[in-house]
Amino acid sequence: MIIYNVTSKVDWSIHEEWVKWMQEEHMPEVIATGCFTHYQLLRILETDEEEGPTYAAQYFAENKLLQELYNDQYAPELRQKAFNRWANHILSFRSIMQVIN
Repeated sequence: MIIYNVTSKVDWSIHEEWVKWMQEEHMPEVIATGCFTHYQLLRILETDEEEGPTYAAQYFAENKLLQELYNDQYAPELRQKAFNRWANHILSFRSIMQVIN
């Protein structure tokens, strides 16, 4: 199992609307690609929240090939949609993790 993790620092001014958008629009769109089996959205605790909270969106793929397919075929368009909507109000980085146990 591969976890595609997107960690995002979200500006306080948009964070409630962003969480709703993630849950109702963006994350279901990612799952609709067929590359991932399920997802979860987590709020990272015990971090500096002066500028806003930090979230981790995790998407679970059965193998690395499916995650790579997502990156190659779907991610550019979905990232652009997110940027068009939220511009500089979020700062994200991505990591790929393998479930060992």
